[in-house]
Amino acid sequence: MKKRNGFLALTLMAALTVTGCNFNSGESNSQAPAPSNNGGTTTEQPKSDKKVLQVYNTDEIPSLDSAHVHETVSFTVLNNTMDGLYRRDKNGQPYLAIAGKHDVSADNLVHTFTIRDNAKWSDGSPVTAHDFEFSWKKVFREAGHYSFMFESLAVKNAVAIEKGEKQPDELGVKAIDDKTLEVTLEYPNPLFNQLLSFPTFYPQKKEFVESKGDKYGLEFDNALYNGPFMLTDWKHDQGWTYVKNPNYWDAANIKLDQIDGYVVKDVSTALTLFESGQLDRVELNSSYVDQFKADPRFHIIETPTIYFLRFNHEHPVLKNKNVRKAIAMAWDKQGLTDVILNDGSSPLNGLVPKNFSKDASGKDFREYNGDLQKGSVDEAKALWEQGLKEAGVTEVKLGVNAADTDRSKKIGEYLKNQLEKNLPGLTLELKNVPSNQRLEIEKAIQYDLSLGTWGPDYADPMTYIDMWVTGGSANRMKYSNPKYDELVQQAKVNTDLEKRFQQMVELEKILIEEDVAIAPMYQEGLAILQKEFVKDYVYLPTAPSNNYLWVDIAK
Repeated sequence: MKKRNGFLALTLMAALTVTGCNFNSGESNSQAPAPSNNGGTTTEQPKSDKKVLQVYNTDEIPSLDSAHVHETVSFTVLNNTMDGLYRRDKNGQPYLAIAGKHDVSADNLVHTFTIRDNAKWSDGSPVTAHDFEFSWKKVFREAGHYSFMFESLAVKNAVAIEKGEKQPDELGVKAIDDKTLEVTLEYPNPLFNQLLSFPTFYPQKKEFVESKGDKYGLEFDNALYNGPFMLTDWKHDQGWTYVKNPNYWDAANIKLDQIDGYVVKDVSTALTLFESGQLDRVELNSSYVDQFKADPRFHIIETPTIYFLRFNHEHPVLKNKNVRKAIAMAWDKQGLTDVILNDGSSPLNGLVPKNFSKDASGKDFREYNGDLQKGSVDEAKALWEQGLKEAGVTEVKLGVNAADTDRSKKIGEYLKNQLEKNLPGLTLELKNVPSNQRLEIEKAIQYDLSLGTWGPDYADPMTYIDMWVTGGSANRMKYSNPKYDELVQQAKVNTDLEKRFQQMVELEKILIEEDVAIAPMYQEGLAILQKEFVKDYVYLPTAPSNNYLWVDIAK
């Protein structure tokens, strides 16, 4: 969801995020979507008997192929149209979904799932254990972006397959028969059930996927759905329509009849549509927060999504630690969150955000390391001068890879102003591009600096920490520290939860303070306007965050 990019503009409307998890983006677009069935005014309850939720996103759906999705828009759609073996409840706790029964061996290494009898695809065919085996192995066969999640899940042979030492067919997942799935782990994993709700572990029907070839997941009718809703329309770059899935195993508890999702790329247009009754939920930027703070429809949500600067560690100047540390320290984070964003976001000087994870005594993870990259402008200047001298230059021009949303443009302009003013000899060139292009540039490491974001895939600090192992698919900046890699692996297999927690505290300190591998910027806050007739809209802190499963439209 890993992931932002991010932060789920469609319903959560985070104009930046990916996954978990990246600065989502899109080109400016002032076209308004057509009115939906709700109509009405800003305070009236809808008059139609049909219960329709109207939401938006700042970008197009890149794909519906769970083997390849890695950003917020697709995660949001899949989360509401698909089910895995487990799903998460309103409190983020896992419960059995497609699996009706889960048995575990005495050593906690072999997990046997029984597929429920009423689990069906949207075409009426049964969901089988073979659909899970096919889908999971497909992630490796096709080098899916989130293949590392199988290592997090601790599935047998996942690491060896990632390294090319074993083949995808050797992954520790096997359909015993249509109703029985067996998953074998490398070591007991206390996060196992929680992780299974993540989209990478959704099933796919082999016959259908193969019949669509390379078009699978690129149109609404080139995908099958086994979740609470299914897509019945998808107009590219305009929007899509969900309807209640009559074949869903828990269809009796779904209250919405339809969800209209639109692509709206700027807040002013979204707000106009909200006030005219064509949208039911909108995320505000700093320009509008003060105007609506007293409005009963206004809400602030603190999220565990983090925003940070990636450094290209192979850049001749940025590979210098003092240069990186100077850039991390030479700007006012409080000014960014309080003035530029003004949405409940807060400065971040570590990797793991506050109020996300606590040890057994209840102490917050953030309290252990405190502020790891905090210093004065004068200190930053001294580090800058030293770093430039060590790099053998007196000035440097750096490009900043970023999304083309209003928010990321404002952040980039703020950074440019602050850093060029405080670090003599530095010139920043802002390069705002659409989301997919930004991610491709980042994956190819064809940038100097890149504005990144990460939303947690599961409720444990490791979701932030293991991103940075050497060669990891989320690393995307050529950072490598063998000591870090080794300690990550030790923490993953450590069943002593207290010691494991302390190992993760140490890992954060290595990454942020000792290596200055990235520069944390802020922890996300969302300023939301939501119609009063929208009930039980659930935002979960870990990706995918937006859930329509429980939403009701009050009549």
